[in-house]
Amino acid sequence: MNVKTFVFNSFQLNTYLLYDDLGEGIIIDAGNHSSEENEQLFDFVEQENISIRALYYTHAHIDHIAGNNAILQKYRIQAASHRDSIDFFMSSAKYASNYGFDVQEYILPTIFLNDGDIIHFGKSTLKVLHTPGHADGSLCYYAEEDQFVIVGDVLFKGSIGRTDLPTGDFDLLQKSILEKLFVLPNGTKIYPGHGPSTTIGFEKINNPFVNLL
Repeated sequence: MNVKTFVFNSFQLNTYLLYDDLGEGIIIDAGNHSSEENEQLFDFVEQENISIRALYYTHAHIDHIAGNNAILQKYRIQAASHRDSIDFFMSSAKYASNYGFDVQEYILPTIFLNDGDIIHFGKSTLKVLHTPGHADGSLCYYAEEDQFVIVGDVLFKGSIGRTDLPTGDFDLLQKSILEKLFVLPNGTKIYPGHGPSTTIGFEKINNPFVNLL
């Protein structure tokens, strides 16, 4: 499976495009916020001749959903999230301008994911991990065969997601990391919502915010 990373919007959000040699792909988190960023994403999809099957979310904070409508309208696909993310979509227009985003009503997800669900596209599969704590409805996407996990804002290199925003809960976030992520093989590559990639093994040893005792 190929993983293409685009860094979008003022929050430097990592939008991920996953695709395989059958030419099918999915997008995880829609950070694209300008016509230039839309063009960057859409041109790459066209150049690589990728058929986009769906848009998936790790969670629905505004920096992760900015390009929701542009992607859904471009590819005529559906969006998928945890059901607990819907309140963020519903209220996004109220606070978007506070963070420098256009105020608009976002097209809501119509596919709802649960812990343990398996996503299929092309010849690839991802396992859904429910990992609340940073925000209600937070999900991670684990590719066991390809040894990587896309974690949104649950875990960063040497850090963790904020827990001072609505529905944030430090104890719950730590529990999600310990029980859902730190049980994965040490060599598993972590693709976070912001910043550089890391590995499960590195974070077990070096992350000061997660207590392994």
